Amino acid sequence: MIADGRAGRGRRGKNRAAAALLAVVLGVLLSGCALFANRPMDVLSYENPDAPSSSRLIVFLRGIGGSHRSFEEEGLVADVWACGLSCDIVAPNAHIGYYGDRRLIDRLKKDVIDPARAKGYAEIWLVGFSMGGLGSLLYYMDHPEDIARVYLIAPFLGAPLFLAQIEAAGGPRAWEPGEYVYGVDWQQMLWRWLKVSVADHPEKIVYLGYGAGDPYSRGHQLLAELLPPERVVVIEGGHDYLTFKTLWKIFITGAGQAKP
Repeated sequence: MIADGRAGRGRRGKNRAAAALLAVVLGVLLSGCALFANRPMDVLSYENPDAPSSSRLIVFLRGIGGSHRSFEEEGLVADVWACGLSCDIVAPNAHIGYYGDRRLIDRLKKDVIDPARAKGYAEIWLVGFSMGGLGSLLYYMDHPEDIARVYLIAPFLGAPLFLAQIEAAGGPRAWEPGEYVYGVDWQQMLWRWLKVSVADHPEKIVYLGYGAGDPYSRGHQLLAELLPPERVVVIEGGHDYLTFKTLWKIFITGAGQAKP
């Protein structure tokens, strides 16, 4: 299971799942604790059988549910190679324990990205699903030199009350973050970076995909205001693995100019 919910649930069930995810993610981020965050991080690796000398690496970052094994089990690894994309793939077990005190960034750097560079990968893509989308942005914010592209599939982007402040200001371009503590007020920090360093910067290759019925679409719509329209894909669907897989297939088969 890649998503934090399941296709076929009723809207009430999806909203309950979304509320639970929100509570857990915010609780961990605000508490600054790290739960069972192994050092080094457990990482699954998949080499492309048709392109053994690929210089591109895709890093899949999981949501709060399921496991890092889900990317192979649900067919996403095979989908990448079936479309002819020359790359290898890794899936670290970047569970919620790594998000406390931003330990995720340090472990990804030491256990995934730096070793990949040492192996000769010249181009690294981060692909984050739900909570993993947040993790992808946090890493890219700290280490933009490491990452060529970021694909966000229904990312978690903050609490409703915080996002409402951005809406009330007239959107992310008009919103001002005000005074905040870097590394502590992570929502203000993230959205200031998105507004200042991602919006209108074509070299920041960030793609966004989400379902129109996703309970987190409020944040998705705000982020879409900062991205070129050709890098945003919206389809029918919710916060579930079927929608996530469909969006990823759209990206890797060339929609939104995603495929090189």
